[in-house]
Amino acid sequence: MRAGLIIVGLVLLAAGLWVVLGHGSYQQTDTLVQIGSAKLTATHDKAIPHWAGIAGIVAGIVLTLGGILKKH
Repeated sequence: MRAGLIIVGLVLLAAGLWVVLGHGSYQQTDTLVQIGSAKLTATHDKAIPHWAGIAGIVAGIVLTLGGILKKH
């Protein structure tokens, strides 16, 4: 259980740092026009919000410390 908390905490911490440093993004596809079975789409790269990265860092720190400080 302790090792699981520490590993999950470190993964969240690393992911949060990745997002805060500006590397986190995802693609969103929008349908512009659809006529029958033919459609015109556009794909945009969107950045993951910084608040999500900060939340990941805080949760990662809490879980990692919880795993390290857990007694039994």
